[in-house]
Amino acid sequence: MDYSITTEEFSRFRQLIYDESGISLGDQKQTLLASRLSKRLRDLGLATFSEYYAQVTGDPTREEFTRMLDLISTNKTDFFREPKHFDFLREQILPSLAGEKRIRIWSSACSTGEEPYTIAMTLYEGVSDPSQWDFKVLASDLSTRVLAKAAAGVYDAERVRDVPPEVVRRHFLRGRGDSEGQLKVKPHLASMIQFRRLNLMDERFPIKSPLDLIFCRNVMIYFDRPTQEQLVNKFYRYLKPGGHLFIGHSESLQWVNHQFKSLAPTIYRKER
Repeated sequence: MDYSITTEEFSRFRQLIYDESGISLGDQKQTLLASRLSKRLRDLGLATFSEYYAQVTGDPTREEFTRMLDLISTNKTDFFREPKHFDFLREQILPSLAGEKRIRIWSSACSTGEEPYTIAMTLYEGVSDPSQWDFKVLASDLSTRVLAKAAAGVYDAERVRDVPPEVVRRHFLRGRGDSEGQLKVKPHLASMIQFRRLNLMDERFPIKSPLDLIFCRNVMIYFDRPTQEQLVNKFYRYLKPGGHLFIGHSESLQWVNHQFKSLAPTIYRKER
C-alpha cells in the first residue's frame, strides 16, 4: 500500500513532535516524514496517518511515540568527529583540573555512542595515570534504539578506520569467530559512562552535581531559535563556573541570548 499524508495530518504530527522533542519540521519535510513513517503504518496494518496519530497519542506507555521519534531522528556520528573539541579537552580542560583530578561531562545527544566513547578515550589518554582520576560521563539521547546500540559498545571495524591503530588496540577488543570484523569497547572505557534516555525539552535534568563540560553538537540545528535559547540557558545552569559548552561546527549562538563567553567557534565558557 502506498501512503500519502495530508497537510492537516502533517500539521498535527509536526506540532506533536515540536511540543515533545523541540524538533522543528519545516513545510518541506512533509514528504520525508511520510516516507520514514510509512513502513511503521504498514507493519501495524493501519490505513492512514490519522490512525497512526491516534495510536501514538493514545498509547499510555509512550512506547509508540518513542518508536516514532526513533524513525524520524537523524543519528549521524563518528569517532573523534570535530577533533578540535577533543584537543581542547585534552590540552586545556584536563590540565586545569589536575589538582582535583575529577571531571564530570555530559554528552547530551550521544546517538550510537561514538561521542561519549571518544570523550572517554581522550580522558584516558590525556592524563599520566588514569587510575588517580575520577572520570564520569553521562551519555543521553532521546532515542532508545541508538542508546541500546551505544550501551552495547560493539562496532564494525570500519567505524574506527580513522582512529590510530594503537588507540584502537588500547581501547577495543577484536571479535573472533561469529564476531569477526567487529570491535567491542573495553571495560575500562565502558565503566566511565552511564547511558540514559533524556529529553532535552524536559524542564529539569536528573543531574545533581555541577558539570565541567557539556557536549551538545549538531542537535540545535533542528530547533527553532526560542528552543535553542531555552536549551542553552538550561545548560548554563548545570555547568559549574569555568565549565564549558561545545556545540556543532554547523551551529552558532550568535543570535541567541545567553551568558556564555565565546572562546572559539563552537566553544563557550561559563565565567561565573
